[in-house]
Amino acid sequence: MKKLISLSLITTSFIFASSHWSYQGHTGPKYWGDLDEKFKMCKIGKNQSPIDIKKEVLVKACIKPLKISYNSKAKNVLNNGHTIKVNVESGSYLYIDGKKFELKQFHFHTPSENKINSKHYPMEAHFVHLNNKGEIAVIGVMFKVGKENKAITKFQNLLTKQINIKKPIYLTLKADELFPKNRDYYRFNGSLTTPPCSEGVRWYVFKEPVEISKEQLKLFEKIMGKNNRPTQPVNARKVLY
Repeated sequence: MKKLISLSLITTSFIFASSHWSYQGHTGPKYWGDLDEKFKMCKIGKNQSPIDIKKEVLVKACIKPLKISYNSKAKNVLNNGHTIKVNVESGSYLYIDGKKFELKQFHFHTPSENKINSKHYPMEAHFVHLNNKGEIAVIGVMFKVGKENKAITKFQNLLTKQINIKKPIYLTLKADELFPKNRDYYRFNGSLTTPPCSEGVRWYVFKEPVEISKEQLKLFEKIMGKNNRPTQPVNARKVLY
């Protein structure tokens, strides 16, 4: 497990200003590893994310329920040019492997980055946590089209194509309002899904999706566009469930 991934890396949604990257064309995912020496893991890494979580890679294990204590509120929302990111106040934690990870932010991808049984969901949210050693844990939540998502409603009017404009969220919103009722999950080792694609990230993807209305999904798609990295080879990894 690599340590000391900087806090600034987390709070800027993994963006390095030194090199431009995107999801299309000659700065798209296929070329990330060649854009900057710092991005080389995007090209040579063996434990990259996202992945296709399918039967062949699953291993039944006695994994414990996630211990989640989200007590803080969402602070602000912004479009950083790659995703819609919601920053949260301090005080929300995920406890795993005897370690305490603090929730820093959550953000969205359309369509989903991870697949389940070779299926993309219309949208996926990533809840990014960091511990005091610089280790990262990410919870993934899938979205399917259905009824209006009340948690999304609390900040959807703040969404804009304007870049890096932080808009305060005045309604009380706790991150776990976006979680499914059933919190059974898949667990695997992976990486950041954007440059620099650093490995050693603990991934937890909930099996059950949550719902979002067609209108809400269209809003995210209009602002973010297609911002998902293609799935990466699983290689020797297994997914615990």
